[in-house]
Amino acid sequence: MKRFFPVYVRVPLIFFTCYGLLEYFIDSGDKPAMIAYPSVMLLLGLILLVIIALEIVASASNNIINQLMTPEERAQKEALDNTPISQLPFVKNLLQKLTKTHGLENEKEIELEHDYDGIKELDNDLPPWWVYLFYATVIFGVIYIGKYHLFGGDNQIQELEKDMMIAQKEIEEYKKTAPDLLTADKVVLLTDAGDISAGKAIFDANCVACHRADGGGGIGPNLTDEYWILGGDVKEIFNTIMEGGRDGKGMVAWKQQIKPSDIQKVASYILSLQGKNPADGKAPEGDKVAASAGAAPVKNDSLVAPQASAPDA
Repeated sequence: MKRFFPVYVRVPLIFFTCYGLLEYFIDSGDKPAMIAYPSVMLLLGLILLVIIALEIVASASNNIINQLMTPEERAQKEALDNTPISQLPFVKNLLQKLTKTHGLENEKEIELEHDYDGIKELDNDLPPWWVYLFYATVIFGVIYIGKYHLFGGDNQIQELEKDMMIAQKEIEEYKKTAPDLLTADKVVLLTDAGDISAGKAIFDANCVACHRADGGGGIGPNLTDEYWILGGDVKEIFNTIMEGGRDGKGMVAWKQQIKPSDIQKVASYILSLQGKNPADGKAPEGDKVAASAGAAPVKNDSLVAPQASAPDA
């Protein structure tokens, strides 16, 4: 066996087989198991050390056995080691069973009476491997005809179309409940206290630098009045936060930093600020927007001329 798998083949083969099994049975997501779990790397290192140790012990044992052999036994072993693989007994027996070849000394037994200018024909049987392969193709053909021509089985194109339909349905079902695939047309105003509180936390962490903690506006516009530069409906506010404001002078897009489901909470929190109007709030900017199904009722009726040059809401 060592002739087929020398040490420089055995060690990598055993090691990578162990690594493949660990990768298969350990769920590490998109990362390799040895990166996701450092303990796996330690285990692989231990396995490699054990393999090397076993090879060293086996090599030392072979050396001791060779020293204990008689010269005749050693010569016999060397002769066996130098025998071509095709001449090994078990290889010869396997080839004989698969081919049923006859030796040159037995050709006279299978010679036919045909003689063409001194060239004689041998009555060799078909090789068993060829016969077995032929039988396998016949069985496959019968099954194929029965499934696809007699019982109406789906061909590859039909199977692909059905799998694509199933996959599309699964994607649509997933989109119905996947918050991070939320788009502006699916956004609704959230009124749950937990959602509003979560929106406030995100707002405090990212938005107060431009809009102040009370929403009264600083670099950015006042979010507590009824004037909006890019629309005051919850869907419009969601889209503004996602995609950013006007090119060159508006708010940056937050879709890379904040998940859509969280942006919906921020938009809902912003609308909960309607009507608070802090005393030192920034002057209104944009167009007056009446309260709608997507916005909280507006309590401020003050009319101040809008300033279109300020950053977007």
